[in-house]
Amino acid sequence: MGRVIAIANQKGGVGKTTTAINLSACLAEAKKKVLAIDLDPQGNTTSGLGVDKNELENTVYELMLGECTIKESLTKTEIESLYLIPSNVNLAGAEIELLGINDKEYILRNAVDYIKDDYDFIIIDCPPSLNMLTVNAMTTADTILVPIQCEYYALEGLSQLIHTIDLVQQRLNPHLRMEGVVFTMYDARTNLSLQVVENVKNNLNTTIYKTIIPRNIRLAEAPSHGLPINLYDSKSAGAESYRLLAQEVIGRKDI
Repeated sequence: MGRVIAIANQKGGVGKTTTAINLSACLAEAKKKVLAIDLDPQGNTTSGLGVDKNELENTVYELMLGECTIKESLTKTEIESLYLIPSNVNLAGAEIELLGINDKEYILRNAVDYIKDDYDFIIIDCPPSLNMLTVNAMTTADTILVPIQCEYYALEGLSQLIHTIDLVQQRLNPHLRMEGVVFTMYDARTNLSLQVVENVKNNLNTTIYKTIIPRNIRLAEAPSHGLPINLYDSKSAGAESYRLLAQEVIGRKDI
């Protein structure tokens, strides 16, 4: 049965989409069958995996409105054994269109249940806000992976995210767990990065992944070429880090 991991942080610019793209690609490279679900109306995971978000008939938007089945919304990517449910700007209107629908918090989960057993991992990229799309991701997910940028305000907003996860656990998905925290945009040359890591370790009662994703030019360039980092520059520090993170995720037995 597939493990469903939602990548969430309502703070933008923390490496959430970068992590969704490259963790999915590195899990697929490790011979796992992976489905990435782009739940962000910006559609950056979609374009970052080489799919033209403006040329799509069926996206996660049509899926959530019941206009297509989950199998009709699946798109192949350049990477063998990595599939995608894409997104585009249409998804921005879903929030309003779902208002009158019963059990709207479970739309994605009910769809994913049909294909969950077909994949080893399902990775959901959440929007950078705590809205109905994020709630759908959290009701679908087994665990939440939180990327945290190594910067001064890293902990700000994190307590709000953890509060939301607690609420979803209590009311909607009692099986939801924290997958853990992964540090992104780490700069070994600065004391600040070190201090942020120590601060989070001291203040957060959750798993912290050993792998730390460095600040890396090649990682920043890869999405504009529609490629994950392991295809764009396989030997870069960014590619090596996401491979290590994928191995850590595969090795987690305590969830």
